[in-house]
Order: sequence, then C-alpha cells, then structure tokens
Amino acid sequence: MSNPSQAVTLRPGTINDVEIIHAALLRLGTHIGAHQEITSTPEDLRRYGFGANPAFSTLIAEIDGEFAGLCLHFPIFSTWMGRPGVYVQDLYVEDRFRGRRIGEKLLRRVAKECRAAGGGYLRLSVDTDNETAKAFYERLGIGRSSYEQVQKIVGDAFFAFADTREE
Repeated sequence: MSNPSQAVTLRPGTINDVEIIHAALLRLGTHIGAHQEITSTPEDLRRYGFGANPAFSTLIAEIDGEFAGLCLHFPIFSTWMGRPGVYVQDLYVEDRFRGRRIGEKLLRRVAKECRAAGGGYLRLSVDTDNETAKAFYERLGIGRSSYEQVQKIVGDAFFAFADTREE
C-alpha cells in the first residue's frame, strides 16, 4: 500500500513513456471489461502522440518517481460556445494509488492548462457500465449531457464510409 503522505508529481508524458502509457491503457481496458477492444500498439502512440503533429497529449502522475496514473487528452472546439476546450480520452489511476485524488489532480491540471490557452470546457465519455467513474465525475461537477449521446463508426465500416465515392 502506498503512503498517503507522499507527494504526487504531475508532468507531461514524453516519448520515453510510451510503453508505460500503453500498459496503463491495457489495464484500463481490462478494468472496464473492454480489453479486447484495444488494438493500439506502443508504436501507434509513438507515431501519433509524439511526432511532428501530435494528435494527443498525456499528463503523467508519479509518486516518488513511480507511475501512478495518466490523463490522455487533446484539444477540441465548440462552435456553439465559440471556444476551444479539451477532450479527455483516457483517465487512469493505478489501483494501489486510488483514493489519493490523483484522478482529480490530473483533470484539474488539464482543465487549468486548457483555460490558460483560452479554453472554456472539458468533455469526456464514460463507459456505460462504469458506475464508479460516473459518480467520481459527478462529485467533481462533471455532469452527464442531457442532450447528446456518442455515435461512432470504426474499422472496416469507417474505411468503407470514407472510401465511398461522392455522387
């Protein structure tokens, strides 16, 4: 068990963290019962997160230099609000470090960085069956949208859709 008095350090993820980031994503997938859905590789994260035009950023939490959690996020824009925001794709905290407000610290830092860049909102999706996460977000004031639901198209269906010739 970790010592609750140990300080949490937050820092941006680097290309050297790719293996740790990917392992955490796999553990997150297992935690929510969706590990079979994860097809990304460390090379995918390296290519798309740390290349010339990164598609995402990561914020890493550490305790005494040991990985404790992460927040993977990217910028978004609301045409309705006319403001940039941030989308949190993945928030993960190692089991042994839960209850230390690490997830909250990660989210607050990402929100603070977004606000400093002119942003005005944070969005995320929650696994339908993850009642613990839903309660956690509600406690922080991150409520469920009453007028939206996530739609998606992936894999072969996406490629067929994208490759269909326009009439």
